[in-house]
Amino acid sequence: MAKTSYKLANVEFKNRVLVASGTYGYGDDCIDLADVNKLGGVITKSLSLKPRRGNPPPRIIETASGMLNSIGLANIGVHRFVKEKLPFLRSINTVVIANIAASTVDEYCQVLEILEAEEGIDGFEINVSCPNVREGGLNFGTSCPMVGEITRQLRPRTKKPLIIKLTPNVTHISDFAKAVQEAGGDAISVINTLIGMAIDIRTRRPLLATTTGGLSGPAIKPVALAKVYEASRAVSIPVIGVGGIMNATDALEFLIAGASMIQVGTANFIDPAAGIKIADGINAYCDANGIGDVGSLVGTLVTSGNVSVVDSWR
Repeated sequence: MAKTSYKLANVEFKNRVLVASGTYGYGDDCIDLADVNKLGGVITKSLSLKPRRGNPPPRIIETASGMLNSIGLANIGVHRFVKEKLPFLRSINTVVIANIAASTVDEYCQVLEILEAEEGIDGFEINVSCPNVREGGLNFGTSCPMVGEITRQLRPRTKKPLIIKLTPNVTHISDFAKAVQEAGGDAISVINTLIGMAIDIRTRRPLLATTTGGLSGPAIKPVALAKVYEASRAVSIPVIGVGGIMNATDALEFLIAGASMIQVGTANFIDPAAGIKIADGINAYCDANGIGDVGSLVGTLVTSGNVSVVDSWR
């Protein structure tokens, strides 16, 4: 068996497969459907200082090879989360990362400080790039100075892993990756959803109440791969790849492109055990090819010369 564990800052993950924020609820939603203890980690639904109702329906629709969502960061708020959801998360045997969303820098800081005071949270992922809220979110994520400032403000407030989730809706994601690294972030998640829309030709109206939303699923995988490759070449901090990962082959592509870990998102809506199956598939690939450490695959993309195909994996 290959070595699957990975250490980010002061936290060790049993494997490199996480479930993406917003696709696994608060961790307890899928308890009867999958063994969360077999995952490398669970990233919670985004948490804000106060509860958010989110956007009006319809706010999620299926598209060709993907999904559009305009949830609008609906959540129960950090105080209810601590009281109602955190006790379950303390009981599971895997890493718990809290995702934080906010409308102001001060709100980011307040939510992190509340969670930092509680047991059961191993790290933080900061959502600066949600494309379907009116305030904050994408406006932060498309401003390099703001991404750096948010990271700088949060860094002294925790010694736990601080991960910044970046938007692909920028010209050069490498610039934002550098800003996070320079401000003291431990890692970046690449990518959040792309901006997309769909139209009902009978009514000539948008299918989402907010007109546009975030596109996820297999349709965005090529974009996500390219962004991971770009970001991983620009910084020395780890890149966590996310975007259209549906199976082990997809995950392996991200590792080879430069991701140190990966997140499974939309696939969870089809199969809540997708992340577990992907982790098993990565192990099977390593066993079949005599690879002793999953980490040895990271950043091994060959961009020139002849590339051989490993027949045993086909």
